[in-house]
Amino acid sequence: MKRLFTSLLITLTSLCMMAQGWPEKYEGVMLQGFYWDSYTDSKWTNLESQADELSQYFKLIWVPNSGKTSDFHHAGRKTMGYDPCYWFDHTGAFGTEAELRSMISTFQTKGVGIIEDVVVNHKNGLNTWVDFPNETKGTYSITWDNTNFSGICKDDECNSHLSEWATGAFAGKKATGANDTGDNFDGFRDLDHTNATVQQNIKTYVSFLLNNLGYVGFRYDMVKGFSASYIGIYNASANPTYSVGEYWDGDFNKTKGWIDGTKVDGKIQSAAFDFPLKYKINAAFGGGKWDQLKEAFLANNTDYSRYAVTFVDNHDTYRERTCLNYNICAANAYILTMPGTPCLFLPHWKDYKGTLKKLIEARKAAGINNQSTIESVETSDKGLVLKVKGDKGSLMLVTDEATINTAGYQLAVEGVLFKLYASSEVDLSGVNAVTDTDAKQEPTTVPDCCVVNEGETCAFFEVPAFWDMSSRVIKCWRWDKQYNYTGGSWPGVTCTKVGTAHNGNAVWKWTFKESDKKTASGGNEGIIFNNAINSSDNKKEQTDDLDFQNTGYYTMNGMWKNVLKETTGIQTITTTRQNSDTHWYNLNGLRLTEKPATKGVYIHQGKKVVVR
Repeated sequence: MKRLFTSLLITLTSLCMMAQGWPEKYEGVMLQGFYWDSYTDSKWTNLESQADELSQYFKLIWVPNSGKTSDFHHAGRKTMGYDPCYWFDHTGAFGTEAELRSMISTFQTKGVGIIEDVVVNHKNGLNTWVDFPNETKGTYSITWDNTNFSGICKDDECNSHLSEWATGAFAGKKATGANDTGDNFDGFRDLDHTNATVQQNIKTYVSFLLNNLGYVGFRYDMVKGFSASYIGIYNASANPTYSVGEYWDGDFNKTKGWIDGTKVDGKIQSAAFDFPLKYKINAAFGGGKWDQLKEAFLANNTDYSRYAVTFVDNHDTYRERTCLNYNICAANAYILTMPGTPCLFLPHWKDYKGTLKKLIEARKAAGINNQSTIESVETSDKGLVLKVKGDKGSLMLVTDEATINTAGYQLAVEGVLFKLYASSEVDLSGVNAVTDTDAKQEPTTVPDCCVVNEGETCAFFEVPAFWDMSSRVIKCWRWDKQYNYTGGSWPGVTCTKVGTAHNGNAVWKWTFKESDKKTASGGNEGIIFNNAINSSDNKKEQTDDLDFQNTGYYTMNGMWKNVLKETTGIQTITTTRQNSDTHWYNLNGLRLTEKPATKGVYIHQGKKVVVR
């Protein structure tokens, strides 16, 4: 037993020494084990109770910041940990420190590592804006300058709000650190990472997380807030096996530049979430723009796929305008087929566990890792065909209406908008052994409230749940290179609320009126939905410029479905003035014996007719 333990220790030590930000040829899948306000689902005891199941599918679980906040210290009020105060006290919103340690240990024995959400861009004071608690735990100790506040950036907002805190014992005080080396975080104190004491305290903190609590790595929050070089300094000191930064930017070159910025002695020290891919997933799976999956992102770059942590949604995008609304399983099938390390989102796991389990098993069966080879990517307006070669075989993902010769492949997993095939030599027994069903069924059709009248030019918009619609209505702005079709004055014409979507979101309809057509000149064309009260409303919400298609059903991501195509199976109706076929047909193409007496939509003499 002693010899076995020694061998295991040597193996783990070697892995850490070779980690360099993220292991090469890594086959594991990660789970984000929380979402905003998931205080019940993400309790340490609740996660631990699922260890037997989760360990079969995930090798890493990213959990919320576990440190005690000042709000919890004083009043027991729960927050998600992005207001960090204590670094050594880990009794907080999700359970006691003893429960945390038990959870980490339980997962560790089952081969699963826990990733801590590390928030070192900023820090909250204990009693005021600026007083950080000095802490000692065993051999670990950190001390802050609570006299001159040299650990806080001098361009932090606390220096422009002295009346809020610089009174009494703090009268005449202010932050005296250097200027921030990144973006300002308006909410808590921005730490001065150029300060030697701050650097040492963070090194001590991350060492404590690894070597005392038992975390295996870090997810660094808001890394745009300070120079990437400091991530390199902290990781070179702590040597975590896994590190991933939240560099929230859709620009591939900037994200790649951040990864390179973490280098120490020429070696990359951290991976990054593949935000460039996230936006392309939204455009492709949410808006049908499949060609965007050929553009540059981390996971399809042979030099950086090792450092790509891919995802469909996370706690922030889930509640913001970047959430993917539909085709969620298809999007997860995509990241589970691609190189990079896929990070699945807890709400998706809860809703679509059966499908996701099969997809994970298919990835394992084919031996796909974070540096697997992309054999081919074919895109068209019909969808995507993606082939990726693993160590044990290949996977082929086919989405939407795309077609491909499947000779030499076997169907592994099928779901809404996708089919995943595995090459014939891949053993799919693990996929076939999954018996779980999904808790939810993804919608495949537009809501019944979406009705297109004869000859109508229109569009439908599903309002995101996070839009503030108090005393507001949805308006539409539609234009092309010659005309504006919505009155010519921003924010456009008022739409009509027609019902609700499958998820409970309100659905509004814009219908073109000839009187709204105004001569205008523009360099492009499109459609925008917004809730502006007037042209000067600076609190409005609005979509991006979206491609217009008549009778389209839109979400924030773009057009999800074409209502006319969905309800009739016909993309466009060509009207012929004289048609020898005088029969009536239903929308399934079945010929009726006579003109229908029941209300509905029918096909007669080559056009769609509404019988009222």
